[in-house]
Amino acid sequence: MEVGEMEMRMSTLSGEQGKEKETQSDEDRGYDENMSDSPRESVDSTNETPSKKTQLEDGSHSLSVIKKAVVVLTRLPEYKVSTLRPPTPQQFYSEDESHSSSDSDMQWEPEDNSSDSDFSVTDSKQKTGKPTQNDTKKTPAPQTMSEPAPIIISSAFAYCANEITKVRPDLPEEEVKVGMMVLARKRHMRWQQGKIVEIITRKDGRLKYKVNFVEKGKSLVSGHHIAFDNTPKLEQLYVGARVVVKCQDDKFQSAILAELPTRKNRLRFLVFLDNHVPVYVGLPLLHLVCRPLENSLDDIRDSPHKCFMSRYLRDWPYPHLTQYSAGQSLNAELNGVQQRCEVQEVDSSLIHVVFQDNQHKEWIHRGSIRLEHMTRFLELKEIEDYLDDSD
Repeated sequence: MEVGEMEMRMSTLSGEQGKEKETQSDEDRGYDENMSDSPRESVDSTNETPSKKTQLEDGSHSLSVIKKAVVVLTRLPEYKVSTLRPPTPQQFYSEDESHSSSDSDMQWEPEDNSSDSDFSVTDSKQKTGKPTQNDTKKTPAPQTMSEPAPIIISSAFAYCANEITKVRPDLPEEEVKVGMMVLARKRHMRWQQGKIVEIITRKDGRLKYKVNFVEKGKSLVSGHHIAFDNTPKLEQLYVGARVVVKCQDDKFQSAILAELPTRKNRLRFLVFLDNHVPVYVGLPLLHLVCRPLENSLDDIRDSPHKCFMSRYLRDWPYPHLTQYSAGQSLNAELNGVQQRCEVQEVDSSLIHVVFQDNQHKEWIHRGSIRLEHMTRFLELKEIEDYLDDSD
């Protein structure tokens, strides 16, 4: 009788085990059907599915339960998925902070073209590098502006000392003697080739040179009005040197050397003729004045150009330059009147412009006082310098 009851009990337990396995298989199939390609979060389920194992032992034979852990995949809401994604750089930096600044030492950006009081000038020695968020918010671009205003920079022009030197080198003077071929000033802004036929010493000790010109005529000139006919050596040249330049029409004109060859100007010399015209030239077109004045600018008659060159040499090697791009329109002085023109080309420190009224074309220095933007900037700079000196 006991054997029969035991068999019936074992068969009952086996039936229950089979039902539990079927139930577990159905649950696993249900989990597989709920899976999709959307992101999920893997967690350990707190609800555990028990798997019963019956052990038959004599005496106090009992049923022991063995628990089995099951992994449950749960679909997450979209807002949780977005929070789990890695942050992008735009989330860390604002629009103002992400823009890189110019590597110049000074920037000036007008808010409006209607009034000088709208300009803001930043001292290059006090503020460098990347603008802060507060700085960029101080001067928002006005809605009424028809074209982008230029930025006026004041950055180091070159990297080596021999590219920016403006001190006359301590070299022995070349001899000037009778019979030497020179370039001599025949009249204002016109120099010609000639030969020194006589050297005259005045009572005050000054020397005068009598020159017979190759074409015709003669003249008695001072040492700062004759130039060597040969090409100078590179070590003799410096920014601010008084030179004579052979122009495209084969005429010679006096000028001030404004740039030495660098990578920025493609290894050329920039000179300002005495009529404020800038020209890039090579070394063979330069001629050093034999006996320049203590201040070479004293030989310039044009007062506005003389003032410009004085400031230019004082600021060197941090000249003020406007930044224009091809196709940009601006106002520039022509025949004493500000006229509308368009930038056709930018070449280092120069821009090639064409005036709208008469289609006149010419090269203008990007820091020239003929540019309306630069003129207004320099006026404000003078006021700023005056206020600084008064303090």
